Amino acid sequence: QVQLVESGGGLVQAGGSLSLSCAASGLTFKNYAMAWFRQAPGKEREVVAAIDWSGGRTTYRDSVKGRFTISRDNAKNTVYLQMNSLKPEDTAIYYCAKSKTSILLLDRTERPYDYWGQGTQVTVSS
Repeated sequence: QVQLVESGGGLVQAGGSLSLSCAASGLTFKNYAMAWFRQAPGKEREVVAAIDWSGGRTTYRDSVKGRFTISRDNAKNTVYLQMNSLKPEDTAIYYCAKSKTSILLLDRTERPYDYWGQGTQVTVSS
């Protein structure tokens, strides 16, 4: 069965950096686009960044552009999220998600994704 396991969350001061990893198993990883979502307390889960099967195309939500970088290593079945210049409003549980397709779709909701990790907490203090 498909499993996605996130790691790398933690507590950091504003302006700091964190790197998240998501190790995938039970699937042919290189066949699927992947994404990072986040959910803050009292808010809906939102997409943060997504990457196509090859890593050649990426998308970001506007609030993280220029600060976050999504990447993948298909040989290691892992997708990453490098987060720099963190802000208190980045505080959330971050989830890794597997797309149903290999390419990125225009749909920025949860609909294109069918498997999720358990999440990792990121807390940014001011």
